[in-house]
Amino acid sequence: MAQDNPLVYSTETGRIAQTEAKPQRPKGDGIVRIQRQTSGRKGKGVCLISGIDLDDDALSKLAAELKKRCGCGGAVKEGIIEIQGDNRDLLKQLLEAKGMKVKLAGG
Repeated sequence: MAQDNPLVYSTETGRIAQTEAKPQRPKGDGIVRIQRQTSGRKGKGVCLISGIDLDDDALSKLAAELKKRCGCGGAVKEGIIEIQGDNRDLLKQLLEAKGMKVKLAGG
């Protein structure tokens, strides 16, 4: 079967549901990077935490714990944790306490 013309209906089983593959996140190199970013955010700074090799549920739980410890908001988008404000030093301490190798990336 050609990929551009997948099977959508069969006379034996009826309509065939299309399964969409979730995009795979690239594997990290074992180093968690914390970066501060303000571009595209109207001057408001956020800390981006990337390189954590966890599944989506564990990543959400980690993000919730970090937000609670920092006392601010944030989100998880495409495998990257966003924490509002400039809390890089505190985030580095919290992640190193969990046994992760952390680097402060960017300016």
